Amino acid sequence: MNENESLTVTLTLENDEELECAVLTIFETDGRQYIALLPLDENGEEDGQVYLYRFIDNGEDEEPDLENITEDDEFERVSEAFSQWMEEQDFGDIDLDDIE
Repeated sequence: MNENESLTVTLTLENDEELECAVLTIFETDGRQYIALLPLDENGEEDGQVYLYRFIDNGEDEEPDLENITEDDEFERVSEAFSQWMEEQDFGDIDLDDIE
């Protein structure tokens, strides 16, 4: 069982809409931590594209922060690292071309 398997987070989008997401994994590349999130529909089923964010661990007493990846080069490196992680897993039903 993956340690992140049952974790979910709620994202608040720019339009103030809340989006419940499953945490696929938290991984490190280039000395930084990143998180891969998969939106869930109202029934808790996978729905949509994978979202990648920088993950900022604020310690045990505080909630972690997520930051947008704004640089294209960084996003490409993170996407490649996530794709490699996916290849090691059994996630054949997720289309890697849909990663945002």
